[in-house]
Amino acid sequence: MKISCFRLLAACALGCALAPVASAQLRVVTWNVTNYTSGRVADFQTAIYSEFDGRSMSPDVFIGQEFLSQTGVNNFLSILNTAPGSPGDWAAAPFVNGPDTDNAFFYRTSKVSFLGHTVVSTGSVSPNHPRNLDRYDIKLNGYTADSAVIACYSTHMKAGSGSNDQSRRLEEAQEMRDDSEALPAGWNFVVGGDFNIQRSSQSAYQWMVGSQANNDGRFFDPISRPGSWNNSSTYRTLHTQDPSGAGGMDDRHDQILVSGSLVDGDGLDYLGDPGVPYSLSTWDDPNHSYRSWGNDGTSYNGSLATTGNTMVGPTIAQALKTTASGGGHLPVFLDLLVPALVGSDSSIDFGDVTQNTLALMSLSVFNDGDLALWSADGINALDYSLSAGAGATAPGGSFSHDAGDAPNAHSIFIDTSVIGPFASTVTILSNDPDTPARVVTLSANIVSACVWDLDGDGSVGSTDLASLLGVWTSADLQADFDGDGSVGAGDLAILIGNWGPCP
Repeated sequence: MKISCFRLLAACALGCALAPVASAQLRVVTWNVTNYTSGRVADFQTAIYSEFDGRSMSPDVFIGQEFLSQTGVNNFLSILNTAPGSPGDWAAAPFVNGPDTDNAFFYRTSKVSFLGHTVVSTGSVSPNHPRNLDRYDIKLNGYTADSAVIACYSTHMKAGSGSNDQSRRLEEAQEMRDDSEALPAGWNFVVGGDFNIQRSSQSAYQWMVGSQANNDGRFFDPISRPGSWNNSSTYRTLHTQDPSGAGGMDDRHDQILVSGSLVDGDGLDYLGDPGVPYSLSTWDDPNHSYRSWGNDGTSYNGSLATTGNTMVGPTIAQALKTTASGGGHLPVFLDLLVPALVGSDSSIDFGDVTQNTLALMSLSVFNDGDLALWSADGINALDYSLSAGAGATAPGGSFSHDAGDAPNAHSIFIDTSVIGPFASTVTILSNDPDTPARVVTLSANIVSACVWDLDGDGSVGSTDLASLLGVWTSADLQADFDGDGSVGAGDLAILIGNWGPCP
C-alpha cells in the first residue's frame, strides 16, 4: 500500500524538513570527501552532526568516495564516533586500496549488520573505468528476511564530458547493472557516488535507470528529476559541486539511485513520493526526504552560500565549504522507512460457550516495529487481511495499522452448533517480511444448552442422574440447579422434571 499523504508529511516533519536526526528511519548518505587521509576534523563533525533550525545530517549509513588509505578510513571513523552528538556506534567496512582514490563504507552497528564487501570491478586505465566499483551488503537489525538486506554500491565514475570519458562511465555502469541483476532474490540495492554525469541522457545513466530485458537490477531516481543538470540554474536545488567556489555550484554529480523495491510504497521503502518530481523552486520539498545537504538553492554558479543559508545555517554551511576546499562536493542523503512487523494476540480462548449461542471475541492486531530503534514515523504501515479457518469467521477486506497507534480490534465469531471442544485458527496475512502469515489459535468448549444435561450428550438421562448422585450433598456448582449451595433433593427433582431430549 502506498504510504498515505498524512503519514508522509508526518514522517517528513520528523525526518526531512524539521527534525534534527534520522532516528525515526534509516538515513543513507553518499559523500565524496575530497582526497581524504586526515584533518578537517572539526569541519566534518560540524557538517555531519551539528544542528540548524532542528536539522542535522546525522546519517546511519555512509557511502564514501576519495579515501586515500586505510589510515584515512580509520581517521574518518574516529571523526564519526567522537563528534559531539554522535551515538558513537560507527564501524567501517573492509578497505581495499585500489588504483586511484578509493571507496569506503561506514555504518551504525545499532541500526544495521554488515554482511560483506565485494569489489565488483577493479579500476584500471582506459578503456576500463579508473577506480574500483565496490558493493557493501548490510541488513536491518531486528529482521531476518532477505527483503531487509540492502546492497550498497559506491562509485566514483570517470570525470569529463568527452566521448572516451562517457565510454568509461558506461563500462562501469554496465558492470554495476550486471552485478545488481545477479543479486539474491528479495534484496534491495542503492548506488551512491560521484557519477560525474552531466545529463540523464548520457549512456551510463540510461544504462543504470533504463528499462532492459532484465529489469531485476534496474535503478531509479527517487526524486524523478531527469534532465541536463550541468550549468543549468533550473536544477540549482539539486547541485552538489562545487561548494568551495573553485568550480561553482552547477553540477548534480553526486546522487543516490535506488532499486524498484525501494520505491514501491511497501516494506523497506524510500520516505517520499517518487511519483512527484522534486521541487525546482525550493530545497524544502515535503514530498521527499532526499537532500543535497547544504544547498538551499541560492548558490548557483558560485560558492556555497553561508550567510543566510536557510537549509543549514552559516556554521554548517561554512564547514561544508571548508571540507570541499579546492573542488569538492556536498553530501546527498535520503531516508528509508523500515518494514512493519505484525503483532497480535497469539491465541483466543472463548471458554465455555453454550451450544447454538453467539460466540464473539476481539482479536487485536498491531504494527510491532521496534519503536525504540526506529520510532513510529520511521516504520512503514502494516497492511494485512484476515483468513479464518474452519468454523471461524473474521472480517473481510484489507486493513492498515501505523506503529504506535492503538491496536486494531476485529470481531471473531465461532460456530457453536456442535457440543464439545472447538479448535480453529485465524491467519493474519501481512506485509511483515519475517512473518507474512501469522497464525492465531482459537479454542472453546461448546456445552449443552440445558444445564441439567451434565454429560453434554444433548438429553437428560441415566448418566446425568448418576453424575448428580455422585456429587450428592456437595457444593458442586454444575449440579446445584436450585442454587441452594448443595446438591440435594431439589436438584434431583429438577433433573427428573427435565428427563428426555434437551429442548
